[in-house]
Amino acid sequence: MKIIIIGDGKVGHKVATELSEENYDIVLIDQNRGKLSEALNQMDIQCIEGNGADVDVQKKAGVATTDLVIACASNDETNMLSCLFARRLGAKHTIARVRNPIYYAQIDVLKRDLHLSMAVNPELAAANEIARLLLIPDTTNSETFMKGRVELVEFPIREENPLIGITLADLYQKYQIRILVCAIERGGDVIIPDGNTVMEKGDKIHIAASHSNLESFFFTIGRRKKIKKVLICGGGILCYYLTKQLVAAKMQVKIIEHKQARCEELEEIFNDGPFTKRVSIVNGDATDQELLLEEGIEEADALVALTGLDEENIIMGLFAKTLGLKKVITKVNEDNRAKMVEGLGIDSIISAKTATADVILGYVRARHNSSKVTNVETLVKLVDGKIEAEEFIIKHPMPFLSKPLKELPTVPDALISCIGRDRKVLIPDGNTRLEIGDSVVVVTKGKIIRDLPDIFVDEKYRKIDPSLFEHVNHASGVK
Repeated sequence: MKIIIIGDGKVGHKVATELSEENYDIVLIDQNRGKLSEALNQMDIQCIEGNGADVDVQKKAGVATTDLVIACASNDETNMLSCLFARRLGAKHTIARVRNPIYYAQIDVLKRDLHLSMAVNPELAAANEIARLLLIPDTTNSETFMKGRVELVEFPIREENPLIGITLADLYQKYQIRILVCAIERGGDVIIPDGNTVMEKGDKIHIAASHSNLESFFFTIGRRKKIKKVLICGGGILCYYLTKQLVAAKMQVKIIEHKQARCEELEEIFNDGPFTKRVSIVNGDATDQELLLEEGIEEADALVALTGLDEENIIMGLFAKTLGLKKVITKVNEDNRAKMVEGLGIDSIISAKTATADVILGYVRARHNSSKVTNVETLVKLVDGKIEAEEFIIKHPMPFLSKPLKELPTVPDALISCIGRDRKVLIPDGNTRLEIGDSVVVVTKGKIIRDLPDIFVDEKYRKIDPSLFEHVNHASGVK
């Protein structure tokens, strides 16, 4: 599968790295010769210097025979124009990064007129994740599947946690809430658990469930109260998307932004309707400890650091933790910096580029899935890439549908964590049977699963029976 990536910025470089590691044929276009040289040293890809919106540059890259063009330059207009030209030149599919809220509000029209296969918005994706973390503040990471009906959250087990020392079987029996612990991070290792696994202090457990069941679970084990007051440092696009969601959840939001002009823009945006009473804007330097104290950081339930500098966000997060804030979330774009601060006490570290890369990689997997047995709907990588969680939709009859899960042993370190059926979320047990139309979330450790049948040990459940497809095609009139 040939893929052209336009723009070697944070998102473009992350996407190129992820896809090259899976042996896709990657061509990277950028105007910065130094960046391209660095990319060539790091990855086995082809690089072309030039403007991705230049038709001649696209022709040189071979766009006419390309399966997918991903435009993630810093400018929205460049990305949309690049995708338009790519489709005109023969590219089969295109993805554009679109950040501007004005454009994104009209994204359905843009997708139709520009023939975009997908539009990705890093700031909106990050805002969605932060909002979920604030709604269930005990979690330190959150991903969604099945169009938001299922959440996969990370929950650290600290001192005096009632889960310490009990097995997962006892957990399910005691609380009787439909959740599934599908992975445990312990020290530097990751465990795909079973019912006999005992939870220990210091574990980070990854739980899959519906939002309502997660709320019930955390309430039952006596965790934190809800977040009511949020202090946001940095008033950029991510702040805009996040504030809208927090106000909808009836939270009070105070934004500290150092640019006067941006403060005036935010005042105009949020000086209307429900925002008037719930949003306040402060012009100032959020790295100034005295200012943070004056603006009530000690009374806030959560601090979210969203400035454009990783270092500033980390410093503000650490300062907030020394004051005992319930919840601290920081945006850190550089992977190396994120790894360095993971053990310093900051609750959650957010990366817009990682969220975007996961969305794009999930789309590529879906296009690359040649068997057509299932579609890959969602893909996320957790624990520094050690765990993958993928959502598959079963499209056609397969031999494994005739058996309960207890008769379908899976390959090592693979687990079916939840199933979506008729808009309901099912936590599977041994007697559960998969059905056509099911959304199935699979969690794996240390392996890439390209199709749902790949998780089953028995070869006969991984083979496609052509007669099944002939039957389906005949019934539907497909030739």
